[in-house]
Amino acid sequence: MTDQLTVVADQVNWGGPRLGLVLEWGADAPVRVTGLRRRGQLIPVHPVPFVEIVTTDRGHVPASDRLAHTEVGAMLRYVDHSQESDRLADRLTIRQSAPGLEADLTLESFRAADAAIRATVEVRSTDDTIVLRSVTSWSSGFTPVDTGSDEKFAGWQRISGTSDWLGEGRWTRTPLRGPEFPHLAESLTGHDPRGAWAATSDGTWSTGRDLPVGALESIPLDLGIAWQVEHNGAWRWEIGEDTDGGYISLSGPTDDDSAWTRVLRPGESFRTVPATIAVGDDFVHAVAALTDFRRAARRAHPDNTAMPVVFNDYMNTLDGDPTTDKLLPLVEAAAKVGAEIFCIDAGWYDDSGHWWDSVGEWAPSTTRFPGGLAEVIDAIRDKGMVPGLWLEPEVIGVRSPVAAALPPEAFLQRHGRRLVEHHRYHLDLRHPAAIEHLDAVVDRLVRDFGIGFFKFDYNINPGPGTDHAADSVGDGLLQHNRALLAWLDRLLDRYPDLVIENCASGAMRMDFAMLSRLAMQSTSDQQDFTKYPPIAASAPISLLPEQAASWAYPQPEMSDEAVAFCLVTGLLGRFYVSGYLNRMDARQLALVAEAVATAKSLREPIATGHPYWPAGLPGWTDPWLALGVRGRDADLVSIWRRGGPTTTSLRFPHLVGRDIRATTVFPIDLPEWRTEWDAATGTLNVHAPDADIAARTLRLTVRTESRA
Repeated sequence: MTDQLTVVADQVNWGGPRLGLVLEWGADAPVRVTGLRRRGQLIPVHPVPFVEIVTTDRGHVPASDRLAHTEVGAMLRYVDHSQESDRLADRLTIRQSAPGLEADLTLESFRAADAAIRATVEVRSTDDTIVLRSVTSWSSGFTPVDTGSDEKFAGWQRISGTSDWLGEGRWTRTPLRGPEFPHLAESLTGHDPRGAWAATSDGTWSTGRDLPVGALESIPLDLGIAWQVEHNGAWRWEIGEDTDGGYISLSGPTDDDSAWTRVLRPGESFRTVPATIAVGDDFVHAVAALTDFRRAARRAHPDNTAMPVVFNDYMNTLDGDPTTDKLLPLVEAAAKVGAEIFCIDAGWYDDSGHWWDSVGEWAPSTTRFPGGLAEVIDAIRDKGMVPGLWLEPEVIGVRSPVAAALPPEAFLQRHGRRLVEHHRYHLDLRHPAAIEHLDAVVDRLVRDFGIGFFKFDYNINPGPGTDHAADSVGDGLLQHNRALLAWLDRLLDRYPDLVIENCASGAMRMDFAMLSRLAMQSTSDQQDFTKYPPIAASAPISLLPEQAASWAYPQPEMSDEAVAFCLVTGLLGRFYVSGYLNRMDARQLALVAEAVATAKSLREPIATGHPYWPAGLPGWTDPWLALGVRGRDADLVSIWRRGGPTTTSLRFPHLVGRDIRATTVFPIDLPEWRTEWDAATGTLNVHAPDADIAARTLRLTVRTESRA
């Protein structure tokens, strides 16, 4: 349960037992977070305005390109506040006003995830037209107020991630005090510094470069703070240093970063994208709190716990060239190993042999399936599997007949011309014709073929947006982004058991706005199985472990150790299988079947556990990598060796002083790795055989209570 709201003069204490906020204001000051409350302890923090707004007629003081230090943010004054609750969450809304506008800050705390708080801000014009250039969803200090100005960043580290196609989720730790935040002696000027360290997205690939998830950690303070911006388009988060402390600010699109402005006439309003902050004793605990929040805030769906095993024919297998003759043997083999869903990937609609720029009509090919697509779909269903199809709903190929059938206004455009990116047009889902087209496609495929699974892909980024029927190109894109989410909500309302995979050239749109709705996420298009482990191991920083579909694509020409390596890569997530299983011998096929059976047995601990990294943050070239999932009764740990020494040491601080037994979960029939447990330091020493490429998944169980 969330703590009771406590109100004193010019102050509100609000939140849950594991995270509460002290919010203060005054006749000469806006609403600010002045303290974090954790487990009954109060940490006074550097106070900054929670709501920061830049308009065309009121910018920053002093001049800067920050989200913070805005003139409007400093001018806001408290008006009133209200609280409401339902069976899942408590919400607090604080209204402030400044000349010409009002701003409602809404905070939300879920009872099942009370170490996290989500925030949105709604801005209203009251008596004149205003033009918004940026509005924060969250802005607060994080350094204690009693820290000397020269030492305020001492001990703090930033944890941030970058992505690229085939290289998703590359995370680093960086001390805050350093090249990005040197000592400036700015106090001599009488002004705070003007710079900030910022991560941004400026198009529709929300995770195509920087990641909307980040964290700060102070080991001396036993404090980790993690956050996420929950948007499927442009966003910005920044860390800044003031003379008296450090702050973090989170927002959706801005004018400076993503060509976003919004005009509000009297009575009109704008609501920011959501942003969430979570806290813990360190980075791992803060990510655990964010994991709890994601589970509490995502859409209810049977798949959230069912987690059926999916076979997909694409990766390192048919590669977008499915035919009846190629698919039927794969259907047979996938059923033999225990797959529960079989997805036919790209190319199923193409007669020409070049499907990339012909997409959009989504009518089954007749040349690929002489007996009709239904022949393959029926074979999938006859083997007890749910049939699935690949779909890229938001794009229309330049050669598709749909391109001419839909009105120009149904596409993103600039200056009256439709945008083209990599031979595709991009639908504008604000337009009813675009929605009618997509609804008709999905309804037809579900009705005619009984499709129960869709892989929704997204392989282009059309840029900052559309200027059609919008105040700015960024405003047009934001409206489209929100229309996409609304379409997904309606689609799942219509088909509540439909399972949808989120994909975007792997994981170029791996944000919580999408993943609060969709069942699973393809974590990469990486086809080199030795390069996949750092992607798979880092994925649960950005999304739920049970949503992380890291491809397991073993091949018949691989050694048994290489096959097991591929299979371990997907095991501590949503198990997602590909590969030419139909060409494998009985021993190899048995190894795949063992992995599928193991994945099914691990569904409950994965869907309730919390991720951690006993070898540290996964490095792209690290010879040893590890991902742990901490469960109620035991821990699961996947370990990969990619050359290097035959021995490594893994750290488990939460198991210090415990008598631990390490057993192999998978593979059972390959040589067992020798392990040695040091209870005093919480270290597991792991000895691998001589195979340079090898992996194991272990279970760590407590044999006795603490020996301390």
